[in-house]
Amino acid sequence: MLAVVKKRRTNKRIFEIKGDIPQNILDYFKTEYGNAFEILQDEDELVDIFKTDWFKKINKDTSPGESIKIYRQNLGLTQAELGNRLGNFSKQNISDMENSRRGISKETAKKLSIIFDVPIERFL
Repeated sequence: MLAVVKKRRTNKRIFEIKGDIPQNILDYFKTEYGNAFEILQDEDELVDIFKTDWFKKINKDTSPGESIKIYRQNLGLTQAELGNRLGNFSKQNISDMENSRRGISKETAKKLSIIFDVPIERFL
């Protein structure tokens, strides 16, 4: 649950409370802030990022090599560490794939999809 208090006229959020909010707290905010107080359910705030135009454009413009770099950095892996996980790839091999100087085989793409827990298509 998300409870918010917004400024009048601008609707800018003054503050918000997330999580399981006790009923007595909700009642207090309703009394204290009136119409400026609003309760939003979690699904009201969630957006499937994969369906947004922004993601579709970014995804289209991102090369498989750039995807490797992004996922590697998100996991906090060095190029050498990723190379070891892939099975004896050198740091230079990983760098070449990330910079589109070396292709990514289907076998390597499959290993990457397992390591990063994402669809194999991200690397093909």
